[in-house]
Amino acid sequence: MQRDVVYRSRPSGDLLLDLVGPSGRGPHPAIVFVHGGGWFTGDRTLCPDLHRHFAAAGFVMASIDYRLTGDAGFPAQLHDVRAAIDHLRSRANEYGIDPERIGVWGASAGGHLAALVGLHAHRSRLPGEDADVDARVSAVAESYGPATLVAGDVAPGQQLPGASVPALTPEGRLLGGDPAELPEAARAASPLYHVHRDAPPVQISHGTADVLVGDDHSRLLFRALADAGVEADLYLVDGYRHGFLNPPRRSDVPGPPAMDEGRLAAEGAAPALLHSARGGRESQCRKDFGFDEIAGFFVRHLHPDASVSPSPGLSRPAHTSGEKS
Repeated sequence: MQRDVVYRSRPSGDLLLDLVGPSGRGPHPAIVFVHGGGWFTGDRTLCPDLHRHFAAAGFVMASIDYRLTGDAGFPAQLHDVRAAIDHLRSRANEYGIDPERIGVWGASAGGHLAALVGLHAHRSRLPGEDADVDARVSAVAESYGPATLVAGDVAPGQQLPGASVPALTPEGRLLGGDPAELPEAARAASPLYHVHRDAPPVQISHGTADVLVGDDHSRLLFRALADAGVEADLYLVDGYRHGFLNPPRRSDVPGPPAMDEGRLAAEGAAPALLHSARGGRESQCRKDFGFDEIAGFFVRHLHPDASVSPSPGLSRPAHTSGEKS
């Protein structure tokens, strides 16, 4: 494992990542993990057990820091994640990475950023970036991330302590003011408004009991991806709340007990309703969701030769309940 790798230096300080990978010789597919925390808190240690669930199955995993809203507003966070991907690709030989097989995965605020990275992956430079970057990704997984910051698109989530006015909500801190008063900035920061048919495959997971970021965010994003013809899966996980990918006793944000940190790792898998879109056809089925489903998604899209050995849970059967075209 390599810790405290500097991938970019900003005026606010160095940005770091931690790397963990398989023991065998590369090059290996790589996945960048982006932590949650409402864009104002958290760091690269706010992640599940990346070795157990992914590195042991043949992936190089990189968990990254990015600038929080105390240091910079949007789009600095998006620029940082793109810079991390560019760094890994430019040093692929050093890290044992296949530069053509990189994916991104995020949770909560990190899920929001992962979705944006995937939707902008075809662009070599975004407004505000000072140089071209190669931030191409072949697959995106995101869990319980906000799909839209535009006022009125979805019902607001449970208020956090100190967020008594819109400008002090996590979204307001990210945008630099009340989202209702900054519609263009809100749209620019919303994955829902950047969906296009050439986006990479996307896996979404969201708990149906999430009161911080309601599952309507993920339903809207899935609908937009499916309508655009993008390969997409949406797992609606029965009765799960926010933060279920987190390690035990590591909450995304301070506040009332509205989190399920550590739950997925403790339970191994949870019943879910899976919505899938492939080539203009959609289906629904009941299927357990766990880390094996996330790993399996990346195996399919980053390791099609199937030399990765996923855990037996990847073969859990789905129970089909209907299909539509």
